[in-house]
Amino acid sequence: MASPLDDEEILNDDYYSLLNVRREATQDELKVAYRRLCMLYHPDKHRDPELKCQAEQLFNLVHEAYEVLSDPQARAIYDIYGKRGLDVEGWEVVERRRTPAEIREEYERLQKEREERRLQQRTNPKGTISVGIDATDLFDRYEEDYEDMVGGRVPHVEINKMHISQSIEAPLTTKDTAVLSGSLSTHNGNGGGTINLALRRVTSAKGWGELELGAGDTHGPLFGLKIFRNVTPRFFVTAQCGLQFSSRGMRPGITTVLARHLDKNTMGYLQWRWGIQSSMNTSIVRDTKSSHFTFAMQLGIPHTFVMMSYQYKSGFFGTVVEYGAERKISRHSVLGATVSVGVPQGVSLKIKLNRASQTYFFPIHLTDQLLPSAVFYATVGPLVFYLAIQQLIIRPYVRAQKEQDLEKQQESSASNVAKKKQEAESAVSLIILNAWYGKFVTDNSRKHERAKVIDVTVPLQCLVKDSKLILTEATKSGLPGFYDPCVGEEKSLKVLYQFHGVMHQVLSGDAEPLRIPKQCKSHVIAAQPL
Repeated sequence: MASPLDDEEILNDDYYSLLNVRREATQDELKVAYRRLCMLYHPDKHRDPELKCQAEQLFNLVHEAYEVLSDPQARAIYDIYGKRGLDVEGWEVVERRRTPAEIREEYERLQKEREERRLQQRTNPKGTISVGIDATDLFDRYEEDYEDMVGGRVPHVEINKMHISQSIEAPLTTKDTAVLSGSLSTHNGNGGGTINLALRRVTSAKGWGELELGAGDTHGPLFGLKIFRNVTPRFFVTAQCGLQFSSRGMRPGITTVLARHLDKNTMGYLQWRWGIQSSMNTSIVRDTKSSHFTFAMQLGIPHTFVMMSYQYKSGFFGTVVEYGAERKISRHSVLGATVSVGVPQGVSLKIKLNRASQTYFFPIHLTDQLLPSAVFYATVGPLVFYLAIQQLIIRPYVRAQKEQDLEKQQESSASNVAKKKQEAESAVSLIILNAWYGKFVTDNSRKHERAKVIDVTVPLQCLVKDSKLILTEATKSGLPGFYDPCVGEEKSLKVLYQFHGVMHQVLSGDAEPLRIPKQCKSHVIAAQPL
C-alpha cells in the first residue's frame, strides 16, 4: 500500500487541491479537511526519518493553505490573483471588508508601489543640491554706505557657491554593479564639473574591486583601479592606481592607504603616494562630541611638513552653538532648519530638505559678527515662514488630497453601499409585532373555555431570515423558544406582522407549513401604512 506521503501531486500552489475541497467549500468544510490532513501528516506519527521530513513539509503546506482560505479577505485575493497576490506588501493595513472589485483596485495600487520601490532599490538614486547664499549685506551695513545715497539702498543678496551631485546604481549581476555619478561645483564665479562611471565587483564578504572611468573640465580623462580589503574588523587596506590624461601627457599614479581603528573615536592612517607628487604620510584623527584633534606628518616631493590642529567644540574661544528643528511635512519629505552662532564665523542659517533620496541644502550666511538682531531673525524668520507655508500650502494640499481620496473611496464603494443599504432595508422589512402559540377560543358557543396561549414574538422574530419566515410541516412546539402550553389539545399559531409598512395577520395550524410574507393579499388587514 502506497504511503500518503508519496502523493507528490499535493505539493503544488493550488490550496483547494491541497486540502482536497471544492472552491466553493464552506468554513466548516475547510475546518474538517484541515483537521483530517493534520492528523494524517503530523510528523509525530512517522518514525522513519525520510517520511517524517516529508510529513513535516506537507504539514506546513496544509497549515499555510488553511490560514489563507480561512481568512475571507486573503481567500478573495487568492481566488483572483493566486499566491502572487498574497506576496504583495501592504494587505495588512487594508480594510477587511472589501468587494472583489475593491480588492482588485487595491492590488493594482499596491503592486504599482511595490514596483516603484523595486526600481528605486535597483537604481538607488542619490542626489545633493547645495546653494550657498551670502546675505551679510542685510546686517553688516555701515554708515558710509549711505553718505552719498538719499534714503539708503536695497541690500544685496547673492548666491556665492553651488554644488550639485547625482549618482545612480545599476546592478548587473549579484556581484557586479555599475555606478554613474556626476558633480558640478562653483564658488565666486569659478568652478567645474566631473562625470564618473565605475564598475564594482564584490569579491568576498571582506573586499571589493572597482574600475573607474572619469572626465572633467579641469582635468583630462581618468582611468583608475581601486581595491578595498578588510584585513581584520579594525584594520583595512585600500590600493588605487590610475592614469590621468592631460595636455602635458599621461600621468600615472599609485596610492596605498592602511587604516586602523585605534579606539572608538580615533583612526590612524598610513599613506604612500607615487606619481607627480610622491609622498609618505601618516596621520592620527580623533573626533569626539567635544573636540576634534588631527596630527599629520608628511615626507614627500615637493612638500614635507608636520601639522597638528585641535578644535574644542565648546568654550569661549572658537565657540560654535547650533540649535534647530526638523519636521516631517509629508510621507517622504523632512524639512529642517539650523541656526549656527559662533566665533569667528558669525551667524548662519542652514535650511535642509530631504525628499526621498534627494537632499536640498541652503546655507545662508547672515553676518560675520555676533548680532542679536541676526540671531533673532534667523530664529523667528524660518518659524514664521514655516507656519505660513503650513497654513497656506501644506494643509490645503493635504486637505485636498484627503477629499480626493474620500471621493475615490466613495465612488468605488457606491455600488457596495447601495447593496448593503438594500440588504439592510430588506432585513428589517419583515417585523413580527405579536405572535401567540396555543389554544385559541374563536367559537361563541365555547366562550366559557379559557384560551391557553404563550407569547412567542421574540423566538419567531429570531427565525426570520432575509425578510422571510418559513416553517415546515411539523409541530411548532419543537421550535426554539416554543413549548406546548396545552398538551393533547388542538393548537394554532397566530402572527401579527408588518411587511413594508403594511399590517398583516395570519392564523396557522400547529402542523401546517407557514410562509410569510405571502404574495397574495390574504394576510393584509390594513391597506394604509402605519
